[in-house]
Amino acid sequence: MSMADRHVLIIGGGIAGLCVGIYLKKNGFDTEILEMHGITGGLATGWKRDGYTFETCIHWLVGSKAGGDLNETWKEVCDFDRIGFHYNDIFQRVEIGGQNCSIYREIDKTEKELLCKAPEDSAAIKKFCSDVRRFASFRFPGGRNPWEYIISLIKIVGYMPLLFKYSRMNMAQLANRFNNPLLKTFFSGGGMTKMSSLAIMFSLGWISSGNGGYPIGGSLELIGLIEERYRQLGGRIRFGARVEKIITEKGRAVGVILKDGEELRADIIVSAADGHATLFQMLEGKYLPPRLKTAYENFTLFPSYLQVSLGVDYDFKNEPGFIVFDTGQELAVDPKTREKYISFRIFNFDPTFAPPGKTAVISFIPTYNYQYWEDLRSNDKERYKAEKERIASEVMRVLEKRFPAARGKVETIDVSTPATVIRYTGNWRGSMEGWLPTPKTGFRALPGILPGLKDFYMVGQWVSPGGGLPSGLMGGRSVAKRICRDNGVKFTS
Repeated sequence: MSMADRHVLIIGGGIAGLCVGIYLKKNGFDTEILEMHGITGGLATGWKRDGYTFETCIHWLVGSKAGGDLNETWKEVCDFDRIGFHYNDIFQRVEIGGQNCSIYREIDKTEKELLCKAPEDSAAIKKFCSDVRRFASFRFPGGRNPWEYIISLIKIVGYMPLLFKYSRMNMAQLANRFNNPLLKTFFSGGGMTKMSSLAIMFSLGWISSGNGGYPIGGSLELIGLIEERYRQLGGRIRFGARVEKIITEKGRAVGVILKDGEELRADIIVSAADGHATLFQMLEGKYLPPRLKTAYENFTLFPSYLQVSLGVDYDFKNEPGFIVFDTGQELAVDPKTREKYISFRIFNFDPTFAPPGKTAVISFIPTYNYQYWEDLRSNDKERYKAEKERIASEVMRVLEKRFPAARGKVETIDVSTPATVIRYTGNWRGSMEGWLPTPKTGFRALPGILPGLKDFYMVGQWVSPGGGLPSGLMGGRSVAKRICRDNGVKFTS
């Protein structure tokens, strides 16, 4: 049997599903992606309203720098050079009680700013910035041959104390190293206090090295190019195809049953869909190794979120692209969630997101109370609508107070909730990114193959703690490589 006769069904058309599809097509497999929504991308997406585009995923992308980590890998799955990148001078600005502090893309500027605004934390600031500089020079293992790979592994040894230090420290603990309230807010805001501080160190390291640019056009542009590559290779996508069950026979995955009852057969099944739905619904909990059972019972998830998106007839000239500030009073998000800090992403740097002179502005509000929004949408549509309008009004009030020149200039309002996330992506509990990498759980991948079930593979954020687009890219590559090995095919990228 040739590989062209080996039919692979891929459940889910997000970044991981598309990437595994591309690599399998490059290695001669016949593939079809089953996507329950009407577009690809999953959580990596955006949408258009009245001439505005609202982004829900990308803040910046690892791999934007030629020769940097992941740059060549992105080129394996799309025409990456067609993307234009923007590099914000200010990564994030924090504002509290009339004071502000900016975290810059360039770590030297950040250090100067922090020492000026928080001289009482000078020792902690200098140590922090020194460590970010070291992360900026970190390179992940790789190479064109085994010898280069071995050398890259040896180079990592010098970073081990630093990796160990931050992997064991969560964001709240990192924040406690500083006394200044502006710095504490930067490190501990946004509901991510349990997350391993290793994540922010890598993020700031990549950004300061120039390898964390924002792709103009956002998720829609990037995903569009990846889907284009997949189709160019002959890959097929079926939209509106919700998988209800994975068919197993004699310890093998042999097909799927769709929601409408249609049965599809295949030689190999790859799930790039929600992990909980895959294991507990599609496979009915029959193939669950202890480590996965522990994860779904005990691991911390990224929260879900409400997103208030505003189209504003104002250019927000010279404003930073990301601002977090203290509103002075708590916003009642839902019965279990109160939020004192509000953030705004101001897309004045992406000309594709709004007509000239206008700006797409987004407020992203985390919550773990996904069930409240699910129940409202299912049982009381009028109240659900009213709650969305209430949240939008509160966010607009905060925006107009902070930016008086924008008062009365909001033209378009769009509110998505955890119920929206679940409806369009099926993501368990509406989580924005799967498993939250904490010091306890780390970034170690979870099993992507299941004991007692052949020809079945899992990929995506439920296999790779921390989630994100790079994990979809690398996970898709890794799974395709494993499938090639299991089928006696020499992998090529």
